[in-house]
Amino acid sequence: MTHTPLHPVRVGIIGVGNCARALIEGIAYYRQEPDDDTGLCHPTIGGYTPADVEPVAAWDVDTDKVGRSLWDARAAGQNLDVGLPQDLKPIADDVTVSRAPVLDGAGHKYRERITVDEGEHNTCDDAHRICEEIQAAGVLVLINYLPVGSQQATEWWARIALETGCAFVNCIPVFIARNEEWRQRFRAARTPLIGDDIKSQLGATYVHRVLARAFRDRGITLEQTYQLNVGGNMDFYNMLEADRLATKRESKSGAVTDAYGPICPGNVHIGPSDYVPWLGDTKKAFIRCEGRGFAGAPIELEMQLTVPDSPNSAGIVIDAARIAQTALDRGDPDVDAWASAWLFKAPPRSVAEQDDTEARHRLDAWLEEA
Repeated sequence: MTHTPLHPVRVGIIGVGNCARALIEGIAYYRQEPDDDTGLCHPTIGGYTPADVEPVAAWDVDTDKVGRSLWDARAAGQNLDVGLPQDLKPIADDVTVSRAPVLDGAGHKYRERITVDEGEHNTCDDAHRICEEIQAAGVLVLINYLPVGSQQATEWWARIALETGCAFVNCIPVFIARNEEWRQRFRAARTPLIGDDIKSQLGATYVHRVLARAFRDRGITLEQTYQLNVGGNMDFYNMLEADRLATKRESKSGAVTDAYGPICPGNVHIGPSDYVPWLGDTKKAFIRCEGRGFAGAPIELEMQLTVPDSPNSAGIVIDAARIAQTALDRGDPDVDAWASAWLFKAPPRSVAEQDDTEARHRLDAWLEEA
């Protein structure tokens, strides 16, 4: 069953990069085209449509974005055209992007391209200020879009979510939802925690999982597999810094091996491969699977997937935010594990090995409850 929402899904955006741009422009699009449900996994969740998602606060460290309206900041700095319509009516043009604490949120590759607003280096003052901003804006769901490798910064924002009672949607490969200590803290607060590391709507990881499970279900031994990804946005540029990639590789590799079962680690290579500037926000993924079928007969599969990288993630975040809000409305955050398993690469380990179809079934059953 659904209900008519009494309020918008008031989100705060942590990191106004390309993914945030795609989300903001997507919300603007569905407001202009309310009858168009193209590209949506769930047109309505808990009575909320994509048009009901309302960005009311945002934070960044880029001097080109801090202090600007969110609508202007979405296209500022190193952000690229993400391929959505250009004739959109602005939204969130009355929301000013505030300064976030830097911590480890800007690695040396990022600093080659942006000027960081360092602030006063006082995270206690930052925490007090940002909690006040969250409360003043009425934020209900915090969406973490920090760069890959932002361990300290993500944990800092997770604490802010707990302190302010906001649901937390962790889109990056820093383990919060998968970390049992963090999970118990959010459980004790009865606050939804959804993550970690977004799958993308039809991304390389989801497709690779489908292929790996097909090998398993059809009795084919998967002996070796790789997934090589290239793109031209700041996410890929940031990932040229190898030290920031440990959890990213773990997240992507685990998402595939969870779908199949144990594979010798030396026979699995999955992760971002290179930055190709002229690709812009386009991502290309190259997937290869090698195995043995009946009586050891060899089987090889190769495919290439080309997608717009940032809109591909926005199609998932628009669901995650509405699921989090519905959980808050019901006072029932227990769906977060199944939502994480359906939408993210590294969900809690208790559900990580579940089939995507089972996760979707459990999630949909919860959404249909009164």
